[in-house]
Amino acid sequence: MKRPVDRMANTMTIGGLAKTVGVNVETIRYYQRRGLLAEPERPHGGIRRYGTADVARLTFVKTGQRLGFSLDEIAELLRLEDGTHCQEASTLAEHKLRDVREKIAGLQRIERTLAELVQACHEREGSISCPLIASLHEGLINGEQRTPRN
Repeated sequence: MKRPVDRMANTMTIGGLAKTVGVNVETIRYYQRRGLLAEPERPHGGIRRYGTADVARLTFVKTGQRLGFSLDEIAELLRLEDGTHCQEASTLAEHKLRDVREKIAGLQRIERTLAELVQACHEREGSISCPLIASLHEGLINGEQRTPRN
Protein backbone atom coordinates (compact mmCIF):
# COMPACT_ATOMS: atom_id res chain seq x y z
CA MET A 1 0.00 0.00 0.00
CA LYS A 2 1.50 3.30 -1.11
CA ARG A 3 0.46 6.76 -0.06
CA PRO A 4 1.27 10.11 -1.61
CA VAL A 5 4.05 12.24 -0.15
CA ASP A 6 2.95 15.27 1.89
CA ARG A 7 6.17 17.25 2.13
CA MET A 8 5.01 19.47 5.00
CA ALA A 9 3.80 16.69 7.29
CA ASN A 10 6.38 14.05 6.44
CA THR A 11 9.77 14.91 7.87
CA MET A 12 11.12 11.71 9.43
CA THR A 13 13.16 8.95 7.87
CA ILE A 14 12.25 5.39 8.72
CA GLY A 15 14.98 5.46 11.37
CA GLY A 16 13.52 8.60 12.91
CA LEU A 17 10.06 7.06 12.92
CA ALA A 18 11.41 3.91 14.56
CA LYS A 19 13.16 5.93 17.25
CA THR A 20 10.10 8.12 17.89
CA VAL A 21 7.81 5.13 18.42
CA GLY A 22 10.42 2.91 20.06
CA VAL A 23 10.47 0.09 17.53
CA ASN A 24 13.05 -1.42 15.21
CA VAL A 25 13.25 -0.33 11.56
CA GLU A 26 12.62 -3.94 10.56
CA THR A 27 9.42 -3.89 12.62
CA ILE A 28 8.19 -0.96 10.54
CA ARG A 29 9.06 -2.77 7.32
CA TYR A 30 7.24 -5.87 8.58
CA TYR A 31 4.14 -3.82 9.42
CA GLN A 32 4.28 -2.33 5.93
CA ARG A 33 4.41 -5.81 4.39
CA ARG A 34 1.43 -6.80 6.57
CA GLY A 35 -0.51 -3.73 5.42
CA LEU A 36 -0.64 -2.18 8.88
CA LEU A 37 1.34 0.88 7.83
CA ALA A 38 1.48 2.56 4.45
CA GLU A 39 4.80 2.83 2.67
CA PRO A 40 5.32 6.38 1.44
CA GLU A 41 6.29 7.06 -2.14
CA ARG A 42 10.01 7.48 -2.67
CA PRO A 43 10.72 10.80 -4.35
CA HIS A 44 13.00 10.46 -7.37
CA GLY A 45 16.48 9.95 -5.94
CA GLY A 46 15.21 10.69 -2.45
CA ILE A 47 14.37 9.05 0.83
CA ARG A 48 10.90 8.05 1.97
CA ARG A 49 9.58 10.38 4.66
CA TYR A 50 7.16 9.69 7.47
CA GLY A 51 5.05 12.04 9.55
CA THR A 52 2.69 12.38 12.48
CA ALA A 53 0.03 10.16 10.90
CA ASP A 54 2.59 7.35 10.74
CA VAL A 55 3.55 7.91 14.39
CA ALA A 56 -0.14 7.73 15.32
CA ARG A 57 -0.66 4.55 13.29
CA LEU A 58 2.38 2.81 14.80
CA THR A 59 1.32 3.91 18.27
CA PHE A 60 -2.11 2.37 17.61
CA VAL A 61 -0.49 -0.94 16.56
CA LYS A 62 1.91 -1.08 19.52
CA THR A 63 -0.83 -0.18 22.02
CA GLY A 64 -3.05 -2.87 20.53
CA GLN A 65 -0.25 -5.39 20.94
CA ARG A 66 0.27 -4.38 24.58
CA LEU A 67 -3.44 -5.05 25.13
CA GLY A 68 -2.94 -8.54 23.75
CA PHE A 69 -4.42 -8.09 20.29
CA SER A 70 -2.77 -10.08 17.49
CA LEU A 71 -1.63 -8.28 14.36
CA ASP A 72 -4.62 -9.74 12.50
CA GLU A 73 -6.96 -8.36 15.17
CA ILE A 74 -5.19 -5.00 15.02
CA ALA A 75 -5.63 -4.96 11.23
CA GLU A 76 -9.34 -5.49 11.80
CA LEU A 77 -9.45 -2.66 14.37
CA LEU A 78 -7.62 -0.40 11.93
CA ARG A 79 -10.29 -1.20 9.37
CA LEU A 80 -12.88 -0.02 11.90
CA GLU A 81 -10.98 3.05 13.07
CA ASP A 82 -13.20 5.64 11.41
CA GLY A 83 -15.33 5.57 14.57
CA THR A 84 -18.58 4.45 12.96
CA HIS A 85 -18.07 0.76 13.75
CA CYS A 86 -18.05 0.91 17.52
CA GLN A 87 -20.25 -2.19 17.90
CA GLU A 88 -17.88 -4.28 15.78
CA ALA A 89 -14.86 -2.96 17.67
CA SER A 90 -16.63 -3.68 20.95
CA THR A 91 -17.32 -7.26 19.88
CA LEU A 92 -13.63 -7.75 19.06
CA ALA A 93 -12.67 -6.29 22.45
CA GLU A 94 -15.20 -8.51 24.24
CA HIS A 95 -13.61 -11.60 22.65
CA LYS A 96 -10.17 -10.38 23.71
CA LEU A 97 -11.42 -9.71 27.24
CA ARG A 98 -12.83 -13.24 27.44
CA ASP A 99 -9.48 -14.65 26.26
CA VAL A 100 -7.60 -12.55 28.82
CA ARG A 101 -9.91 -13.70 31.62
CA GLU A 102 -9.37 -17.33 30.59
CA LYS A 103 -5.60 -16.79 30.65
CA ILE A 104 -5.84 -15.17 34.08
CA ALA A 105 -7.87 -18.11 35.38
CA GLY A 106 -5.24 -20.50 33.99
CA LEU A 107 -2.44 -18.50 35.60
CA GLN A 108 -4.32 -18.51 38.91
CA ARG A 109 -4.55 -22.32 38.71
CA ILE A 110 -0.81 -22.47 38.05
CA GLU A 111 -0.19 -20.12 40.98
CA ARG A 112 -2.25 -22.29 43.35
CA THR A 113 -0.50 -25.45 42.19
CA LEU A 114 2.96 -23.94 42.56
CA ALA A 115 2.09 -22.52 45.99
CA GLU A 116 0.92 -25.97 47.11
CA LEU A 117 4.07 -27.63 45.76
CA VAL A 118 6.36 -25.04 47.35
CA GLN A 119 4.53 -25.51 50.67
CA ALA A 120 4.85 -29.29 50.33
CA CYS A 121 8.60 -28.86 49.72
CA HIS A 122 8.93 -26.80 52.89
CA GLU A 123 6.95 -29.33 54.93
CA ARG A 124 8.73 -32.48 53.74
CA GLU A 125 10.63 -34.46 56.31
CA GLY A 126 13.17 -37.24 56.18
CA SER A 127 14.29 -38.82 52.96
CA ILE A 128 11.00 -38.35 51.11
CA SER A 129 11.58 -37.19 47.56
CA CYS A 130 10.93 -33.59 46.67
CA PRO A 131 7.17 -33.15 46.09
CA LEU A 132 7.72 -30.65 43.28
CA ILE A 133 10.14 -32.89 41.38
CA ALA A 134 7.93 -35.94 42.00
CA SER A 135 4.84 -34.11 40.71
CA LEU A 136 6.66 -33.03 37.57
CA HIS A 137 7.82 -36.60 36.93
CA GLU A 138 4.33 -37.95 37.50
CA GLY A 139 2.59 -35.25 35.49
CA LEU A 140 0.40 -34.34 38.44
CA ILE A 141 -1.30 -30.97 38.62
CA ASN A 142 -3.65 -30.34 41.54
CA GLY A 143 -3.72 -34.07 42.15
CA GLU A 144 -4.87 -34.79 38.57
CA GLN A 145 -2.84 -36.81 36.10
CA ARG A 146 -2.28 -34.79 32.92
CA THR A 147 -1.72 -36.61 29.69
CA PRO A 148 0.74 -35.16 27.19
CA ARG A 149 -0.70 -33.54 24.08
CA ASN A 150 0.73 -34.34 20.67
